[in-house]
Amino acid sequence: MKTITDTLRPTLASLALFTVLLGGVYPLLSTAALQSLFASQAQGSLMNGKDGTVLGSALIGQNFSEPKYFWSRLSATGPYAYNAANSSGSNLGSNNPALMDAVKGRVEALKAADPANKKPIPVDLVTASGSGLDPHISPAAAQYQLARVAKARAMSEPALRQLVEKYAENRQLGVLGEPTVNVLKLNLALDGKL
Repeated sequence: MKTITDTLRPTLASLALFTVLLGGVYPLLSTAALQSLFASQAQGSLMNGKDGTVLGSALIGQNFSEPKYFWSRLSATGPYAYNAANSSGSNLGSNNPALMDAVKGRVEALKAADPANKKPIPVDLVTASGSGLDPHISPAAAQYQLARVAKARAMSEPALRQLVEKYAENRQLGVLGEPTVNVLKLNLALDGKL
C-alpha cells in the first residue's frame, strides 16, 4: 500500500524538474538561439540613424501630422497615439458613431491638408489597424499623399515616387498579405535620417 509520501515525492520532483527545464533552461536556450539567428528582430527591429541613435522600431508607427510627411493609419492606442503599451484595436463596429466621427475627422484633415486632391481617399488612411500601431500603409495611400508631400518639400513628384517605391514592401513570402509602404522609414528617409 502506497503512502502519501510515495505519491507526493515523484510529483514534487517532477514539478521541480519541469519548472527548471521549462521555466529556466528552455527560455534561456531559445532566447540565445533567437538572439544569434535573428538579432535585429529579437531586439525589436530597431532602426538606427546615421549617427547611431535609435529612431524607432520598423514595426511601430509614429504620429506624423505635418503636410511634409506621409501620414500613417490612425492609431487606436489612446490617450497617446502609437503607444505600444496600449496596443489594441478600437473594437468599434461599423455602425458605431465614435468610429464614424473618427473617420469623418480624418477625412476632413486629409482634405484640409490637400484641398486640390479630388482622388478617392484609401480606407487605410481613415481607419486604424488591428493593433493600432501599424507603420504601414497601402501603395494607394502613399500615392494619394504624394502631391501634398512633394509640394510641402518642394520636391518633384517623380523623385518622391522613387523614394516611396524604395520603401515599399512586397507580400511576405510572395503570397501573404498585401504590398505596403513603411511610413516611418519613408519619413525618416525624407528627413535624411536614414
